[in-house]
Amino acid sequence: MKILIVEDEKELSGSIAAFLKSENYLCEIAPDFETAITKTACYDYDCILLDITLPDGNGLNVLKSLKKNNKTDGVIIISAKNSIDDKIEGLNLGADDYLPKPFHLSELSARIASVIRRRNFGGCNNIILNDVIIDTSAKTVTVGEQELDLTKTEYELLLYLAVNKNRVISKSAIAEHISGDQAEYFDNFDFIYAHIKNLKKKITAAGGIDTIKSIYGMGYKLETD
Repeated sequence: MKILIVEDEKELSGSIAAFLKSENYLCEIAPDFETAITKTACYDYDCILLDITLPDGNGLNVLKSLKKNNKTDGVIIISAKNSIDDKIEGLNLGADDYLPKPFHLSELSARIASVIRRRNFGGCNNIILNDVIIDTSAKTVTVGEQELDLTKTEYELLLYLAVNKNRVISKSAIAEHISGDQAEYFDNFDFIYAHIKNLKKKITAAGGIDTIKSIYGMGYKLETD
């Protein structure tokens, strides 16, 4: 899962990123309004942590930009401005939650998980894909009674395909999701094939059905009934 932290306080954004990375999130930081607008226009995020007070603009205008461009990224406003008017305006503009500073990082993580679960998985912790079950809370994958020994990248890859089940996902979109904005510097996406191959092998070795299909010249699709 990919998170964008829009926060100009360097120490705070660094602490948030370090904590969320320990929770297996991929984090990017936008320290100002201009960077936030650029990143949200170019990339998709599972959740955006948005400060209202930025050195070169109002964070609420980032929300307006997302709405204008029909983006569906989850948004949690994190701000020291605890004004009821700001909260109402942010929620009316499409924010999913509002968390005033200061806050505990564990609470922030729980709220992020709640937003992602509600937006992507209908509020459920478990995603059932034929005989494969993904527990998004425990971050485990099982086939029957057997838990698969997946790497972090393999888990994120399977989860991304599950969120987009029965849709063809391009290699570039997959690379961006698991590598963030570093994907634009890759010469090729051969590493994705390697991860897909290993993931398919682990699922079938546990007796699962291979539902990840390679679509020639386009990308990959996870097919479900």
